[in-house]
Amino acid sequence: MRHLLLRMLLRRRVCSLVLLLVLLCLCYQTLMDWNQDRSESEVVLMETRRLISDLEALEEETQAWFSYQRHRRRQALVLTGRHRLSDTEVGLHQRILQQMDYEVHVSRFAESSSFLRTQQGVAGWSLLLCLSTSEQSCLRRVSFCPLQQHQMVNLLPELMEAFSDVGGGLCQFDPQLAESDLHMKPHSCGSSNQKPRFPQDRRSPDQARSPALVAMVNVFVLVTSVTPLTSFIHDISVVMTNKNVPGQQIEIRTFLLQQLGAPTSQQAWLQIQRVVGSVLQAASTYQDQETGGRCLLCFQLLTFTLMFSGSITPVVVQVDTEVTFTALKDTFSRQIIKDLILEDSLLFLLPLPTHLPSETHLSLETLRWQYGGCRGTHRTCLSQDEFLLLLRFHQQLKRPSAFQLLYPSTSSSSSSSAPLSLSDLLLRIGRHYELQRSSREVNKPTNQQSASLQPEGSCVDPHLRQIYTDPPLILTPPFSPALKEYRAEVPFDTVTVRIRPEPISAACVVHLDNHRGPGIANFPVGLGNSRISILVTDAAEPYPVVMTIYTIHVYRESRPSLPMFGDHVTCSFLQDCGLQVQPGLSCGLRPHFTSQSPVQPCSSGHVPGRWVIPCLSCSDNRTCDWREVTWQPDGCYHTLVERLLLQDCMMDRKVLFIGDSTNRGMMYFLMERVNSSLEDWGKAHDTLVYQNLNAGRTQVSYSYYPQFWLEKKQRPSFREALLQLLNRSQPLENSNQTVLVVGGVQWLNTNHLRTIQEVLDRESLSEILVVVKSLGMGFHLPVDGIRSLSLMEIQNLFRQNGDIISTAKHLGYEVIDTFSITMGRYKEFLQGRCACHFHEVEKIQSSKPPDNMASTRNKGRITRTGPEPDSQSTVLDAEQNAGSNTPTFHVRGAINQDQTWKSKSPAELEVTVIWNYVCFNQGEVKKIQSGNLSL
Repeated sequence: MRHLLLRMLLRRRVCSLVLLLVLLCLCYQTLMDWNQDRSESEVVLMETRRLISDLEALEEETQAWFSYQRHRRRQALVLTGRHRLSDTEVGLHQRILQQMDYEVHVSRFAESSSFLRTQQGVAGWSLLLCLSTSEQSCLRRVSFCPLQQHQMVNLLPELMEAFSDVGGGLCQFDPQLAESDLHMKPHSCGSSNQKPRFPQDRRSPDQARSPALVAMVNVFVLVTSVTPLTSFIHDISVVMTNKNVPGQQIEIRTFLLQQLGAPTSQQAWLQIQRVVGSVLQAASTYQDQETGGRCLLCFQLLTFTLMFSGSITPVVVQVDTEVTFTALKDTFSRQIIKDLILEDSLLFLLPLPTHLPSETHLSLETLRWQYGGCRGTHRTCLSQDEFLLLLRFHQQLKRPSAFQLLYPSTSSSSSSSAPLSLSDLLLRIGRHYELQRSSREVNKPTNQQSASLQPEGSCVDPHLRQIYTDPPLILTPPFSPALKEYRAEVPFDTVTVRIRPEPISAACVVHLDNHRGPGIANFPVGLGNSRISILVTDAAEPYPVVMTIYTIHVYRESRPSLPMFGDHVTCSFLQDCGLQVQPGLSCGLRPHFTSQSPVQPCSSGHVPGRWVIPCLSCSDNRTCDWREVTWQPDGCYHTLVERLLLQDCMMDRKVLFIGDSTNRGMMYFLMERVNSSLEDWGKAHDTLVYQNLNAGRTQVSYSYYPQFWLEKKQRPSFREALLQLLNRSQPLENSNQTVLVVGGVQWLNTNHLRTIQEVLDRESLSEILVVVKSLGMGFHLPVDGIRSLSLMEIQNLFRQNGDIISTAKHLGYEVIDTFSITMGRYKEFLQGRCACHFHEVEKIQSSKPPDNMASTRNKGRITRTGPEPDSQSTVLDAEQNAGSNTPTFHVRGAINQDQTWKSKSPAELEVTVIWNYVCFNQGEVKKIQSGNLSL
């Protein structure tokens, strides 16, 4: 029994010993494997560092050689296709290339390029940039004339074929590849493909608890080589997370982090790399088998539209061979992002060497000994072209850029067995810089820390990168950040320009018009000259410092006019078909038939009428002579007052104006007509009194109303403004020798007319003449910063205008129906954001004293009843005008260019009707005399 127990104990000890030995062996083997893996990783790391060191040495030698050869300018050809030369995209390419010391040639297509037809142009160019709509011309050029080593083209024939329209959107891949292998919809290629629909969240309720995405994302991929495949993805993406909300521009990794959080966002980023990389691999592999060969330095920008439908793994639903935006609606944003990506691409690729000169023999021989000729340390078979690709790839990863490496993906595995391929070396370099980037992100300061390190208002480069306009303006000279002043012309039908300047530095802020203006705005463009100011400031608040001012002078043409030399027809119109204020009436030109009965002078300023014009055909307003357009009242006519008769009429009168800038314009028109010239003018927003007109026998006074720039509680009421004007104009005679002209664009209503009656009765001035200028067209354009009226609101305004006319007639006041006069010519406004001015004042230099006048120089005015809206409102003091070469001013209507008796512009017609009434339509005896009015 004892022996049996002893034997059993021995057996157990032996088993334990054997088990221990087995465990020791396993641990030893594991430790050896770990040491072996560690040693292999260290070897790979050391080899990668040595490779990068050799590439940096080669880079230094290459840069030194190119610096020595700087006097040799490289030739670049830009094919614009159907782009206009004024397009920002064309100007961007020219500007960037010139900055990089390229000599730039521009042509629409390769076949029409005179540069390519020369002997030097055949082989001497270094860069061919093909803009959209010129791709086919470029492909033909590349196919028929093989490229030389140093020549670059911004398209890859292999990818153009793979993602073309052939097959109705079916990509040209290996047919054996399944949709699931690529995570790609089958019909996703070419511009003929239909717009992808917004995705739906297809997760089950249990899956919905985990973070996932429902979004449409545009990402922009730059492919720099097909064989081997190398590609980069731009930081910017355009994302739409709701089909009813416009897309937004955002960095792709920031978007993923916001939607998914840190751990899951990294997985989603790896999935994007895997999905897009697999599609590019499929295209490049299949095309390489078909075509064989490659374009060494060609590159291609692609747009991938990715759909996330409740998963962090996207599906490719669209591939375009240019920069496009499925999720972006705004035209400005589209062009700005596109230009930014194109600019980043050029700055990313063009500074790199395009060949390896023989003078770089030391570093190049070192690399050849290690990796070339199927010999050396690693028995790698790299050619000189592949060394060039290796060097360019290293430089692309090394320099700061908006592009991140997409393929080769650093998460993929590579063969550890020798010989190493070019793809293995590219992957090793990519991993090296990925580790550096990850290390920088770990050590990067927090948002608060980094914000504290940034100096406030650090606008160190206060220049614009580009000026974007809609419609596109042709700037003269072409835009350049260094140039501050430009001119542009627009046709008559262009009434607004939307403008968005983009600064070079994000630390700079752009304002339009003034230092508190918006950064993007609609501007009304009046007939003739308009000016748009662009201010580049720092970000300081509340008073940013203006550092640079750009100015655009925009000239808008008048209506196209065809002079009448022979037979013509007479046409008329009341309203434009583009703005039908009275829906029940006809619009546009109609044949005009004159009455055979005698026509009498008009007894009122609100007689219905229409504009009359000679044309070759009433069906085409381009065949009309717009210089001869006149207002024709129904059954009567308005005569224009001869100057001498007007001076006689105004003798010993006092004329008081109260209203906005349109009334102020009529006052200056009267001053010019009475004195033969106008020596004082300004955008006054206060009270003015001119006491020495018409040889000292006429007084004119003016009060601006309403003072819209003041707070509502601080604005004087209409009653207060009227009383102030009456007090400043004293003494006043209670007779028709005192004339009150009241009105404006759209502020007047029937309550103001009743207030006039009450004030005049209280001040014992009930017998003076009152002329009411009714409402007029204006504020009909969508201009930023001021109110704009819809068509329905304008139609309501027309009905209010009828109430004003009726009330004024009931009170015994004369009325000028400005609304009916201006509504048919609403496009013919002049400068001003309200689009409501139909007159303008121009400066005339004269060394000759005016005739027949006692000028306004000697006695000035009573001014400044309150603060003004801006500093430009101040007018010159009358005494400052004294001198032998004093400038005078001239008030003219919108299109009145000749000296005929006819009223051709709304502004001229208003004044004519007023002074007909003041001078002649008094009492029962109406003395009407016709004469010539010289404007």
